[in-house]
Amino acid sequence: MKIYNLKNLTKGEVNNICSRSIIDDNLVKSRTAEILKRVKEEGDSALFAYSELFDSVTLPKLFLDEEELKSIAAHIPEKVKNSIDIAYQNIYAFHKNQVIAEPKIETMPGVTCWRENRPIEKVGLYVPGGTAVLPSTFLMLGIPAKIAGCKEIVVCSPPQINGKVNCYIAYVALLLGITRIYLMGGAQAIAAMAYGTETVPRVYKILGPGNRYVTEAKKTVQNTVAIDMPAGPSEVLVLADETANPSYLAADLLAQAEHGIDSQSILVSTSQNIIEETLKEIDLQLNILPRKEIAAAALRNSFIILSENLDESINFSNQYAPEHLILATKNNEKIIPLIINAGSVFIGSLTPESAGDYASGTNHTLPTSSFAKAYSGVSVDTFIKKITFQQLDINGLKNIGTTVETLAEAEGLQAHKNAISIRLRDIK
Repeated sequence: MKIYNLKNLTKGEVNNICSRSIIDDNLVKSRTAEILKRVKEEGDSALFAYSELFDSVTLPKLFLDEEELKSIAAHIPEKVKNSIDIAYQNIYAFHKNQVIAEPKIETMPGVTCWRENRPIEKVGLYVPGGTAVLPSTFLMLGIPAKIAGCKEIVVCSPPQINGKVNCYIAYVALLLGITRIYLMGGAQAIAAMAYGTETVPRVYKILGPGNRYVTEAKKTVQNTVAIDMPAGPSEVLVLADETANPSYLAADLLAQAEHGIDSQSILVSTSQNIIEETLKEIDLQLNILPRKEIAAAALRNSFIILSENLDESINFSNQYAPEHLILATKNNEKIIPLIINAGSVFIGSLTPESAGDYASGTNHTLPTSSFAKAYSGVSVDTFIKKITFQQLDINGLKNIGTTVETLAEAEGLQAHKNAISIRLRDIK
């Protein structure tokens, strides 16, 4: 991991550290564009071809139906099944609390305005399945979609080498009442949901994290379909002072690093000693990880910042705008109001990021690459639209009429003025 002393960095160097730019970004863009174009033009035949090319699987069909999912789910170990059930309950409870009916407001006597929630009818969920199978992501996307009341939920996930999905994914599908999973991943899955094919329905919004190709595909199809956010490679930033536990810090950094080689794990600390002890712990813990090669590659893409005080640490964090932010400090309650940009925050030494990744209840589909400056993580709100309503009675029309007439006339829109005037004449 690279180590920087914040006081020695120029503003430009800090900006560069926070940029997340990767040398082959243009190559990713061109390859993604080619995949999107082919799926749009060739439909199912392109999807079958990409399964052979990218997944090394020759599929007899592009989806698993309910009976196949039931058969696969029957093999889930009881311990994992019970853990998924607990995670489901916690995630459901947290997201159910987000359904809020807004009151009607009388903005002036006789003028009533309000908003009502409506579910997005057709949504597409992308559940990654590359170097790791992620039933937790399926829960994080499917539960708020179910609570929101989406009528059609299209799920895409890459096939395993046997042309099926993992038993965990199949079990989550049954929990959510989803009876079909489409066997495709990467940019081609995004293309299928954005444009529709002979088999895959076209949706109104696509949600879910993925690799750089998935992220690029989502950004590209935004002129065709809505997306949740540009969620790319995962990242964590840990703020630590002299009271932090180096073994915990190392575990948190490695937990992020094992996601993928393009993940970022960042430590920002006010203590040189904590940094040194954490690096020792990383070496010890890394060597026993099954995914140590992946984690080691991610750490080479990661860095450590030595800051002079917590104010500097917080300022850097807000500029970096991490997907996950861990507070390993003694003044957490004072720090919380100062956090402006972050996807999800984990407070104190007993709150690892993995709790939120799996089962605390909060959503783990979060903005990355500094998009936490403008985006929120997935929630029930992500799956709904808010429609405004207004109603005027006679008093309301009288009270607001002159105001509207005056503003319409000032803008030179006579028909707008007449729409008020013709009504005012009738109620006199």
